[in-house]
Amino acid sequence: MWRWFGRNLSTLMLAFVLAVVVWVSAVLSTDPNVEADYPRSIALQVLGQDTSYIQVGEMPSTVRLSLNAPRSIWDQLEVNQDYLRVWIDLSGYEEGTHRVPVRVQVRLTPVRVVKVEPAEIEVTLEPRVTRVFPLHATVTGDPALGYRKGMVNVNPGQVTVSGPKSLADRVASINLTMDITGANDSITKTVSVQPVDQENQPVTGLSVTPSTVEITQIVSLLGGYRNVVVKVVTTGQVSEGYWLTNVSVTPPNVTVFSTDPSRVNALPGFVETNPLDLSSLQDDVDIRTTLNLPDGVSLAGEESVLVRLSIAALEGSLPISIPLEVIGLTPELSVSISPDSVDLLLTGAMPLLNNLTVGAIRVSVDLSGLEPGVHQVTPVVDLLPSQVRVASNLPESVEVNIQLASEVTPSPTPSTATPTP
Repeated sequence: MWRWFGRNLSTLMLAFVLAVVVWVSAVLSTDPNVEADYPRSIALQVLGQDTSYIQVGEMPSTVRLSLNAPRSIWDQLEVNQDYLRVWIDLSGYEEGTHRVPVRVQVRLTPVRVVKVEPAEIEVTLEPRVTRVFPLHATVTGDPALGYRKGMVNVNPGQVTVSGPKSLADRVASINLTMDITGANDSITKTVSVQPVDQENQPVTGLSVTPSTVEITQIVSLLGGYRNVVVKVVTTGQVSEGYWLTNVSVTPPNVTVFSTDPSRVNALPGFVETNPLDLSSLQDDVDIRTTLNLPDGVSLAGEESVLVRLSIAALEGSLPISIPLEVIGLTPELSVSISPDSVDLLLTGAMPLLNNLTVGAIRVSVDLSGLEPGVHQVTPVVDLLPSQVRVASNLPESVEVNIQLASEVTPSPTPSTATPTP
């Protein structure tokens, strides 16, 4: 037997090789290999970085791959990207700039990685430093007349700055500013913390804890000054048919002063304006007026206040019947209309309704282009004052009978009505 194997070994080996070739050809014909770029970018992971160092500068966050794999493997990879993983390992890397190779893992086989772009990542590592800075606020502007600035309090009184050493070395101070222009009371504001360099330019890329702080500026009255409310005093009545809807004053409170502090302390908490006459007013009006101050008390700052009086007309309604006017009818035609008038309910300001005449209202039916016969036409109301509205008109449409005749429907006598408030 062994002699037979020895004489036929080469033949058996050839048969085996041919069988493998046939099998591979069969597999490749049904599931051919495809070499192509993966259709999506793969997120780049960073592993093994020492926490005492921090990355600085730009670094790509994704990687592109070219792969060679059977079509069946490609079908799975294109559906599920989790089969692919790319990363860089920073274990053992210290301060400085390094070129780190990108590693690729494919959780399916058989797959051959043809190309990785980029194949290496340039990484710059710097020591992570933490520093504590005390806080001092810069307060700009002046409080209102009669007030003075007191102490400034910052809470908390310090912040912690951490990040790359090169950035932390640039920080000279922490910039905190608050404007108190015109303040008449103590102010507390929450402001953002901003590290700045020697030229007062912002330094970014650092972690600041806390990122916001509270600044409190004490503002108090000077001796002999007091802040009081302004009370508007009026006399007379607006015109008939109108009413006063609102009264506002700017500023709503003022600061008064006296060389004798007891005089301002004796005020009831408000000061009155000199009386404003409302007689015959029919529209909104702004009036600048002075204040009725006790002897020895004066107004700090402007010597007057602005009072805005809002005045509106009383609303009412007016039922009225208006004859219809025909337009667009050719001379060879005549028309009869049923009904020949419409009943309107008008609403608006009472002074306008009281002075409204029938001649100011026009209700028409446009017959342009209509042939002889019976038609339903919607009347149109116009020529009304813009402040008067039509609440309803009845009927909403009228019947018109157009004939080849010369008979003309006589116009009815206009009616009048009295507006109802």
